[in-house]
Amino acid sequence: MFRIDGNRLIREYDSEQLWIEPWGNNALRIRASRIPQMNNEDWALLPVNEGQTEITIEESTATIVNGKIKAVIQRTGQIAIYNQKGEMLLQETENTYQLKYGGRELIPHPGNSDYRLTVRFNSDPKEKLFGMGQYQHDFMNLKGCTLEMTHRNSQISVPFVMSSLGYGFLWNNPAIGRVNFSLNVTEWSVPSTKQMDYWITAGDSPAEIEETYASVTGKVPMMPDYGMGFWQSKLRYQTQEELLETAREYKRRNLPISVIVVDFFHWPHQGDWRFDPEYWPDPEGMVKELKEMGIELMVSVWPTVQQDSDNYEEMLEKGYLIQSDRGVRTHFNFVGPNAVFDATNPQGRQFLWGKIKENYYDKGIRVFWLDEAEPEFSVYDHDIYRYHMGSALQVGNIYPREYSRAFYEGMEEAGQTNIINLVRCAWAGSQRYGALVWSGDIGSDFEVLRIQVKAGLNMAIAGIPWWTTDIGGFHSGNPDNPSFQECLVRWFQYGAFCPVFRIHGDRQPQGMPLSTSGGGIFPSGAANEVWSFGEENYEILRRFMFIRERLRPYISDLMKEAHEVGTPPMRPLFYDFPQDASAWDIDDQYMFGPHLLVAPVLQEGARSREVYLPQGETWVDSYTGRKYEGGQSLTVEAPLERLPLFVKAGELLPDLLEAITGQ
Repeated sequence: MFRIDGNRLIREYDSEQLWIEPWGNNALRIRASRIPQMNNEDWALLPVNEGQTEITIEESTATIVNGKIKAVIQRTGQIAIYNQKGEMLLQETENTYQLKYGGRELIPHPGNSDYRLTVRFNSDPKEKLFGMGQYQHDFMNLKGCTLEMTHRNSQISVPFVMSSLGYGFLWNNPAIGRVNFSLNVTEWSVPSTKQMDYWITAGDSPAEIEETYASVTGKVPMMPDYGMGFWQSKLRYQTQEELLETAREYKRRNLPISVIVVDFFHWPHQGDWRFDPEYWPDPEGMVKELKEMGIELMVSVWPTVQQDSDNYEEMLEKGYLIQSDRGVRTHFNFVGPNAVFDATNPQGRQFLWGKIKENYYDKGIRVFWLDEAEPEFSVYDHDIYRYHMGSALQVGNIYPREYSRAFYEGMEEAGQTNIINLVRCAWAGSQRYGALVWSGDIGSDFEVLRIQVKAGLNMAIAGIPWWTTDIGGFHSGNPDNPSFQECLVRWFQYGAFCPVFRIHGDRQPQGMPLSTSGGGIFPSGAANEVWSFGEENYEILRRFMFIRERLRPYISDLMKEAHEVGTPPMRPLFYDFPQDASAWDIDDQYMFGPHLLVAPVLQEGARSREVYLPQGETWVDSYTGRKYEGGQSLTVEAPLERLPLFVKAGELLPDLLEAITGQ
């Protein structure tokens, strides 16, 4: 029943194989299968099968220990996980004769080798859970939530969860599925897969857990210097001259700007992956002028391929498009029917990068906007679609990671370092391919802003340290509307203390298309530059642009830490203050690095807010200089021009206060 194979503990019973092995420090990978040969695909994990392992086999149990984590298998097959203190972290539910089901079930689909998988763990009702990616709901603590494990526009499934009990858990399976973090049971399920695969680590702090997770799934590159500045974007600059004139105006006003963006439909057709020369006649000249101003150009790329595009027939012939098991091959209907590029096909990734390199990269463009990266389907019936790697039901969640990979590996091969690309979706491991994730096409009001604060913190815990939003939201927002102006100002203040500081949006009313074909077919949103929202608001936005600029040395240190050990720049209070029980309940404040506490204003009309200061530190109000001892809540004044910011007393205090106050 039990046996040892190297540093792997194996249980064999009937048709099931169960493997438990070390995978990084203080961590175990656990797999189970009913097929003769275990699948050796690592999915989100890097090949780091290592650790200090002790395996013991007794008559009715077997135990494997790797540092601070221990797994015990009962003769019945039930698994329990413990930390080095002997405290139980997680245990499969018991298989009883009354219920006739237990902790894990691999139930075959009749007539084939695919299985319906369910894994159940006993639940501690007092446990708090964080991570899992980005969901547009109002919960940061996920205990009690049901989450769909699939991607949609603004929904990102990154299946890593951190527990207040002291463990991190990765569901290492890209299949479409669902997880229920119920009070009585935690249940992971997918309708179609080959085997069970998860990874778990124990740690004495959230930082230790997060850094171990980063060590086995990958870390972000070092962020390039321009990535830490201000990014200007809108829907959409319609011509080369319009974009250049916007950049020139930023320079005339002596405003700090690092990146400006060419959004979608600068191309003749989706899938051409090139500029429409009628509206963008000299890309090399445009890039040259921008670089002389110290501005990088980012260009939008979609994975959609129209049937009348330059590349459709060749991609169809070579198998570089997602397949349809039933019906016609129309995956997305937007300005005509489209198929979608298959990012799981290695040759397909090379083909796409070849087009990108020829038409963009060789013209000097070094940062890309990978939109529609879920990918977006008109109908989310995943059993219809099939990838090179397999059925969308079984591998669909890995798509956005492979999409980022296509660009990262192409740019790396071209000799580029410090790679960053903006992408609308991610999966576990996307971070190692330079993925900067944004929160999708969200609304433009305070309710949505409040949700983004929680979503961004859960993305950070899920292992995606580079994250941003469309400042002001994407959908709607009239620059002349006072209510929207206030929302944008508060969002802008928050955005200045996100990993990437970027404005974007489809402002209203929209302008007119330039023509009925090619790159002129799509309209443009109203103005979305920092001077577009009234003179008084402009002065506030301008001030926060310079605060961000003065904080660049501090931010650079945060990005170095993210690159080297995986610590997210923006994280919940409990990350830095795990011993403070109150810190685990705060979901509308966060730490921006270890020294700066940010409390964004998230209510329309609010001119003050309550701020909690974590225990064990002395905190300084960055505006008044007044000191407060941690472990208390206080009401802080927050006129429209002010974002409540507190600095931890210490060596960096003078530098941070000077950066924030400008004095």
